[in-house]
Amino acid sequence: MYQERVYREQIRSEKLHRKTLIDKETDLLIVTSSAFCQEDYVTKLRSDVSDYIGRRNEFTGLEPIDMDLFAPKVIQHMIEASSQAGVGPMATVAGAISHYVGESLNDHEIMIENGGDIYLKSNEDKVIAIYAGDSPFSNQVGIKIKSEDTPIGICTSAGKVGHSLSFGNTDAVVVISEDTLLADATATAIGNRVKTAEDIKEGLEFGKSIRGIAGIVIIIDDELGAWGDIELVSVDG
Repeated sequence: MYQERVYREQIRSEKLHRKTLIDKETDLLIVTSSAFCQEDYVTKLRSDVSDYIGRRNEFTGLEPIDMDLFAPKVIQHMIEASSQAGVGPMATVAGAISHYVGESLNDHEIMIENGGDIYLKSNEDKVIAIYAGDSPFSNQVGIKIKSEDTPIGICTSAGKVGHSLSFGNTDAVVVISEDTLLADATATAIGNRVKTAEDIKEGLEFGKSIRGIAGIVIIIDDELGAWGDIELVSVDG
């Protein structure tokens, strides 16, 4: 069932090209400095994933799997990133599409958003607002991303919001990493661990133990915990 991405209404993209691309389960918001014309590449990425699922059933499981050196690059990356976070490869699929589409472009301004998982490259500082459902922090708190830190991945998982599988009860878990797939996998892994506000510290400790994670924000109800090289700002001002 299609779920409307209501948070996209908040995204400001004046003077940039904006395109929505839907290909079966993939739903991309593409914001770039030049017109996007890589639809065939998105289809190829999807085909690489769907073809591999048909070859290897355990690829859709919830546990890490062994590396396949004969698999396409995106598949190997999904296996590696999910193994680092201790989750199944499909926990990285949205981040994988965002990451590889973003890396395929030469634009100086790129944002690829796929179900809350973002690949960002910019010559200007940006603020990424955190959508956290009914939490009082939702769309009130954002993460400032410095231009010199991009390209970077910003990925979100939630137990209460959206269609992604989560065994936790968070309003939002946001993870930042240069590797968008690792950020995606880690957000899922943290989200699975956090069921009450008392679990926030455990979630942060787990996330910061994974090499390559730059920052984490966890929101559940009216509680927020954060760790790493991140700057939280008020979205309203």
